Amino acid sequence: MHHTSGLSEMKKGERVIFGKKVSEWKVLLERLFFGGRSRGGQQFDLWLLGVIVVSVIVILLISVPSIEEEYGLFLNILEWLFTIIFTIEYFLRIWVSKEKMKYVTSFYGLVDFISIFPAYLGIFNFSFRALLILRSLRLLRIFKILRMRSFLFEAQFIKRALLNSYRKIIIFMLFISLLVVIIGSIMYIIEVDTPGFESIPDSIYWATVTITTVGYGDVSPYTPLGKFLSVVVMLCGYSIIAVPTGILTAEIARGYGVKNDANKKCPNCGYAKLLPTAHFCSNCGEELIPPVKEEDRNEDND
Repeated sequence: MHHTSGLSEMKKGERVIFGKKVSEWKVLLERLFFGGRSRGGQQFDLWLLGVIVVSVIVILLISVPSIEEEYGLFLNILEWLFTIIFTIEYFLRIWVSKEKMKYVTSFYGLVDFISIFPAYLGIFNFSFRALLILRSLRLLRIFKILRMRSFLFEAQFIKRALLNSYRKIIIFMLFISLLVVIIGSIMYIIEVDTPGFESIPDSIYWATVTITTVGYGDVSPYTPLGKFLSVVVMLCGYSIIAVPTGILTAEIARGYGVKNDANKKCPNCGYAKLLPTAHFCSNCGEELIPPVKEEDRNEDND
């Protein structure tokens, strides 16, 4: 009778694995994978980070010829062991997710997929296995595990600044691309008999290296006019590099200004560019009255 009642308690379609129902396993795994605030979830995430660090070290060691020659078989076995572990973990995360596509298309879901996919591509082309170093991106979970929310907020702030300024940066990059093509074409005409300037693409390569102040030195002008143009391009390169930085810095400063506007505003003159810690208005000198907190207002009403 007891056995029969136990079967009747199981839902239709449920199975028992190692003495537990499938639904119980899903709940347990969901707590481990997505229950970062629980003790078990944090311990699992920290263990997972340790495994990721070891797997990244193994990938680095495999790329060293002397180490790979002596310990290659052992390291490759370890690397495939880690790949199998991460593959099982990835599909288990999909299985226990309540919104499967949301996890698969999320940032962490894509990182989890990228951490295992190159290993299987490496079966067809061994060089693809070098992309397994992208597995280190999974270490970004440490911000979530250790509750470094402030770091995540600042990252979102920079992301927002980049999105707000990307059009200006794209226009600037298009202008620089046209400038490099023009300079390269002029140098092709000037340095017609100089090695390294045999074609316009070669000259554009020189212009790109020069205007970015990289200066490989593998190609250099020979004629006096070419050297003069090189000096002009190199001097312009310093100012050109500063432009994208200035655009992004201005956008970040504007974002902080908006944040400060919401925090502090003079009630007398309406000046809105005050620091949150200011006690007096820097425009009219009016004393700034701190906002009344909700709990203080309730106490006054009582």
